[in-house]
Amino acid sequence: MNREGATTRPQRTVPGARSTLLYARPGIIVTVDRFTVGRTSYRVVDLTHLRTTRGPHDRIAVRAVVATASMIGAVGLLLGFTGGLERLTAGAYLILGAVFLLPAALALVGDRWRPPPYELWGWHRGAEVLLFSADDERQFGQVTRALLRAREVNRYGGWVDPVASADPWRPSR
Repeated sequence: MNREGATTRPQRTVPGARSTLLYARPGIIVTVDRFTVGRTSYRVVDLTHLRTTRGPHDRIAVRAVVATASMIGAVGLLLGFTGGLERLTAGAYLILGAVFLLPAALALVGDRWRPPPYELWGWHRGAEVLLFSADDERQFGQVTRALLRAREVNRYGGWVDPVASADPWRPSR
């Protein structure tokens, strides 16, 4: 019992269970046995074929690029069919060329402003599922490495570093 009179419950442990914590942040827990994101939890031994990808681009940025490109294309077609391109000066052609680069500039700014998320995909019981997605590259790398370490521990039965646990051979003199 502590000072305030509240009792603390002992930690529940299952005999033979491994509960080594590899990564813990709010909403994300990686142990040797389980991978938990939000309310979804997976057994590490059930996860196979892990791969990382980048998610889709931001919908607002894609829509802005498509709308800008279609409007510029429409203006270009209109000028071409009406014969307005023949009456343009050299400066107008330069401005028109710069305006045609606007969709590419919008795409670059959109990717910098709202980059595609990092995604961790894997197979769980015969179905491909999105296991984890994050905008932060550092957090994504930490979670991915923790999950890979948990898989290695499960694959080798807890035999993490055989060289460090072995006694070196020394000749008898």
